[in-house]
Amino acid sequence: MSQFLPSRRQFVAGASALAALGPTGPLLAQQGAPSGSLNYGISMFDLPLTTGQPDRGAGGYQFTGLTLYDPLVAWELDVADRPGKLVPGLATAWESDPADRRNWTFALREGVTFHDGSAFDADAVIWNFDKVLNDKAAQYDQRQASQVRPRLPSVASYRKLGPMTVQVTTKAVDALFPYQMLWFLISSPAQFEKLGRDWNRFAFEPSGTGPYRIGQLVPRVRLDLVPNAAYWNRKRMPRLAKLTLTCIPDNLARANALLSGAVDLVELPAPDAVPRLKAAGMRVTGNDTPHVWNYHLSMLEGSPWRDLRLRKAANLAIDREAVVALMGGLATPAVGQVQPSSPWFGKPSFKIGTDIDAARKLVKEAGYSPQNPLRTTFIIPTGGSGQMLSLPINEFVQQSWAEIGIALEFRPVELEVAYTAWRQGAADPSLKGVTGGNIAYVTSDPLYAILRFYASKQIAPTGVNWSHYRNPEVDALCDRITSSFDPDEQDRLLARVHEIVVDDAVQVWVVHDTNPHALSAKVKGYVQAQHWFQDLTTLS
Repeated sequence: MSQFLPSRRQFVAGASALAALGPTGPLLAQQGAPSGSLNYGISMFDLPLTTGQPDRGAGGYQFTGLTLYDPLVAWELDVADRPGKLVPGLATAWESDPADRRNWTFALREGVTFHDGSAFDADAVIWNFDKVLNDKAAQYDQRQASQVRPRLPSVASYRKLGPMTVQVTTKAVDALFPYQMLWFLISSPAQFEKLGRDWNRFAFEPSGTGPYRIGQLVPRVRLDLVPNAAYWNRKRMPRLAKLTLTCIPDNLARANALLSGAVDLVELPAPDAVPRLKAAGMRVTGNDTPHVWNYHLSMLEGSPWRDLRLRKAANLAIDREAVVALMGGLATPAVGQVQPSSPWFGKPSFKIGTDIDAARKLVKEAGYSPQNPLRTTFIIPTGGSGQMLSLPINEFVQQSWAEIGIALEFRPVELEVAYTAWRQGAADPSLKGVTGGNIAYVTSDPLYAILRFYASKQIAPTGVNWSHYRNPEVDALCDRITSSFDPDEQDRLLARVHEIVVDDAVQVWVVHDTNPHALSAKVKGYVQAQHWFQDLTTLS
């Protein structure tokens, strides 16, 4: 079988060394038995879903996703000095059939078992597809489906070809399809049956194939994770005997918990607490992270944001360096959907920066002013993993826009409500009166950075083109990207799409995250990948 193991920007033929890993494979990481424990203060009000498909965005995957479960196609997470690439997970290889590029064949890993001892095989993969895509299946779970269905927009059908082989057929030729499989995690059919086909019970007794098993779960408080001694990937065997995830949604409370010794590491430390943390001997770390904090603007009939002058003015009115300072330096200015260093940035003619005079002039041309402001309402999250200082940054933008004649009102909601609204799109009846929304998200691959926001085929609720943005040239380019298996051509076309959407000022881009963490001296071995996914098995 020809093997296509796509990196972040290319498909590479041949097997990966990881594909050889299994229960009888070579021990790639020589280490002793798991020992010690750490308590990790996370920024969420509640623990993400533990049934297989975590909620609460990409951040949920590092906590109850890639700890308890595995995808067919995985992301390389044990490197910090470069972006990762796609690597084998529960599939050792995958290929697009040259005779019909819509058909993707996945060769599954032999000898893998779920936490409950049942075997992983093709039947389990088909069962999991039905779990989130087939609402007639006994195991269908709307909560999990609502999380992952928008992440699998290309899937048309799926079938078993053999005991350890499955085929997925896409709706059209999609050279980027393997990136969608990063988000599809596999839970145990046998455990579901054992628990009376009850997903609520499953949440407290989950069974995946991942490196950790569940210990004690206290909703909205904490989750204890313990090693899965039978884990198939010896390189990802946990180094800790116990890892506790503790919910501490308040930024300052997390910093204080770290200073007091109540927890050993935290994500998203309060920026104004960073000097105290460093003075106390804590290590504050971050990394280049493909992750953008921005606003989506409604392009529906009647929305004021259909006026390009207002969209450009909104971008020009923000002092991004001041936002970075507000974040204590734990962010970088955004001048587009991706960083200028990205091969997909291109050469937009609209240069995003701070120009208050130009912003006022554009607003005036559109018929508004500080004395006669445009009044508009945005839905925003109150906080959560990946949202940085959600309320302070939103309030900073609100004040900045008031100076040029845009009176912004907020509809603040809990993070998962914001994600639901994001997936529903601007036309959903629940968002009547809302013309924009703030949400932050990963931009690590072509689908997640570009196509899912700008192709009209991805208009919500099919994808997360929340704005209902339509541009025939962009649509044609997106079709060419998904039909091309040439990585250089993909990069060139993606850069052209990015040029167009920046020149169209489709969104208001504010900052890129660095995914900051603060760690006590007790924490060893942590590798912070250039992704919102993180591998918590590196903690010791």
